[in-house]
Amino acid sequence: MQRMTLVAMAAMLIAAPAFGQGAGAGAPGTAAPPQPHHVAPAATAPAGAATAAHATPAKPAAPASTPEQRSAAALALSHEPTYDESSAQRIREAALSYSDLAVRGGWPTIPADAKFAIGTAGANDELLRKRLIMSGDLAADKATGGYDDTLAEAVKRFQARHGLAATGTVTPRTLAALNVPVQKRIRQLEASLERLAQMSFPFGQRYVVVNIPAAFAEAVEDDKVVRRYRVIVGKTEKPSPTLTAEITSVNLNPTWTVPSSIAKSEISAHMRKDPTYLSRMHMDVLDSHDNPIDPNSVDWSGNHTPNFTVRQQNGTWNALGAVKIDMPNSYSVYMHDTNQRNLFNDDYRFDSHGCSRVDNVRDLAAWLLKDQPQWNRAAIDAAIATGQRQDVHMLKKVPVAWIYLTAWMTKDQTVQFRNDIYAQDEQLLEATTEEAAFFNKAAEHPLTAHLAQ
Repeated sequence: MQRMTLVAMAAMLIAAPAFGQGAGAGAPGTAAPPQPHHVAPAATAPAGAATAAHATPAKPAAPASTPEQRSAAALALSHEPTYDESSAQRIREAALSYSDLAVRGGWPTIPADAKFAIGTAGANDELLRKRLIMSGDLAADKATGGYDDTLAEAVKRFQARHGLAATGTVTPRTLAALNVPVQKRIRQLEASLERLAQMSFPFGQRYVVVNIPAAFAEAVEDDKVVRRYRVIVGKTEKPSPTLTAEITSVNLNPTWTVPSSIAKSEISAHMRKDPTYLSRMHMDVLDSHDNPIDPNSVDWSGNHTPNFTVRQQNGTWNALGAVKIDMPNSYSVYMHDTNQRNLFNDDYRFDSHGCSRVDNVRDLAAWLLKDQPQWNRAAIDAAIATGQRQDVHMLKKVPVAWIYLTAWMTKDQTVQFRNDIYAQDEQLLEATTEEAAFFNKAAEHPLTAHLAQ
C-alpha cells in the first residue's frame, strides 16, 4: 500500500500542468523539492543530488591493479550502505522529488553529436550545465561558461552516481545516461521501492550485501560500509537471484561440484570435442556414492540429465579459486574466489552462471571470521598455501542479502542509478499494476468486497 500511495502521488504530480523547464522553487500551486537541511535549495535539483554538487570532489584514484587497490578504491567512493533499514524511506523521498522535477518539465536532452572538451568552447556547454544543475551535480550559480574544470568535476560526480568511470569526459555511455528521461528514473526508484517492500532481512551489527546491477559487495558494520568489493555476477541469460541467507562457513581450497545443468551442456560439449578435457581441467566423474567413473564409459551426448557428478579438484586451476563463502539457500548459489582474477578489471562484470565471484575475497573472509582471531588474514593465507581443503565454520553467522536495486539513495542524500541489466524493472512494475487493478476490481464486487478490507 505504501508503494501504491507513492505511485498515486507521483501520478498526480506528473499529470498536473507542467511548468517550464528551470522554473524556480515556490511556483504557484507546487512545493519546492525537499532539500537536505544544510544545502541551499536549488531551483529544480532532486532531493539529495545537490549535496554532491557542493562537496569537495575526491581526487581521481590511481589505476587499481591489485585486489587490495581495487577494494580500497571502491571503499573510498563512500562509507554509506546501499541497503539498510531506512533505504525504503529514502528511495520514497527521492521518487517524490524526481516526480516534482518531472512536473517542471524534466531535464533537457543533449544532442547526440554534441562535443565537449576542456578549454574549448562548445555550442552545448551551457546546455550541459543546465542538465547537471537540474540533477544537482552542478551548483545553480554555475549556469554559464565553457567546459572548464568546474564543469568537468560536475561530470565526474554524475558519472560516479551512475556507476561510470569518473573521467570528467562526456563519453558515449555518459551521454546516454545524461539523456535518460526523468520519468524512467522515477520508474527505477519505484521498482526499487517495490522490491524492498517484498523483502524481509534481519539487519544486524554486521551483514553483507551484494547489489547485482551495481556489481559490488558491501560488508557493513555498525551502519557503515567497512569493506567494498567488485564482484562478478550472473550473465543476462543466467541471472543471479535475489535472496536473503546466512553465511555459515568459509571453505579454503574448495573443490567444485559442477551443477548438473553445466555438466549436461558445457562439460558434455567440451568432451565431445576433446576427450582429454576432464583430465586437463583436473575434473573427476563420480557416481552417486562418490566412486570414480571412467569418463570413456559416460554418454556425453548431452541429451539427458547426467546420472553422475563432475567434481573439480582443488588447486590453482579450480573455478572457485582458493575461497568459497558458504551461504545455504534454495538457489544453491554462493560467493567465491576465481582463477580468472583479471576479469575484475572490467567495468562490465556480468559473466557468471549465477554465483558471485568476489575480488579480494580473502580480505572478506578475514572480516567474516574476525570473531575467531585464530583465523586472521595471515592464518587464512597460510592455510591456503598448504593446498589442503579446510572448512572453517563460523561461530557467529552473518546475514547476507543479494538485492536488485537499479536506483537508491544513500544516507548522505546521494541518488544512485544503474542499468537494469536483467530488464526486470518494467516486468515488476507491470505485474504490480496488474495485481492492483485486479484487487481494485474485486473490491467493487459485492461478493469479494471483503478482500479489500
